[in-house]
Amino acid sequence: MTISAPAPAGFVVELEQFSGPLDLLLHLIREDELDITDLPIAKIADQFLAVISELGLNQAADYLEMAARLLRIKVQMLLPRHWDGEEWDDPRSDLVRRLLEYQQIRELVDWFAAAAARRAEHLSRGFVPELPAAPPPELVVDLNDLLAAAERVIALIPEPVLHRVVPRPLDVEGATARLQALLAEREEFTWREALGEGAGLVEVLSVFIALLELARRGSLRLAQAAPFAPIVIRRESSREAA
Repeated sequence: MTISAPAPAGFVVELEQFSGPLDLLLHLIREDELDITDLPIAKIADQFLAVISELGLNQAADYLEMAARLLRIKVQMLLPRHWDGEEWDDPRSDLVRRLLEYQQIRELVDWFAAAAARRAEHLSRGFVPELPAAPPPELVVDLNDLLAAAERVIALIPEPVLHRVVPRPLDVEGATARLQALLAEREEFTWREALGEGAGLVEVLSVFIALLELARRGSLRLAQAAPFAPIVIRRESSREAA
């Protein structure tokens, strides 16, 4: 609440706190740290009348209605009580109920305002967070595609120029034993690890045929995250092998 300096024609009142008579009344109660359920109605009525007179609100209908209500309650509190065994009807009860309801609403409004202020410190107006990117689908390759890819890879291997060709049989059994040993030691390894260092064409073909045979038996699974990505050999059960 801000009151400017007096001017010859009066003064200008800017109400920054009070949005109505209940708001002003609640402010007076909090300022004096009064018990809202046991209001000293005479004191609070006098303070309310003084404030609306000071702020020039004695022509506002809602503030006048609240002032009249407070004066009526004040008079009722001064009347003698009848001790005939009946429960006394406190004239302040309706006002206290309205004040408690208004206090709850005001606290809720203040909480939302504080939450909006905290959000404004982090996010700009109209900010809509981006949806997280969906994970890529699992790559599924059948045996025919794998064979075709292997043929293309083998075709790219340059043939050495030899003056003397010595036939060498494929060692599929040896490659199978080496792969089974790797599967027994490790759950997963790559194609290059399966070949070993210095593998030639015979070793490549032997390992490749051994891989296909073990995959057919259900001893392992061949996986490739993307086209031309490294081939990964995993130890799997027979029903999950590919």
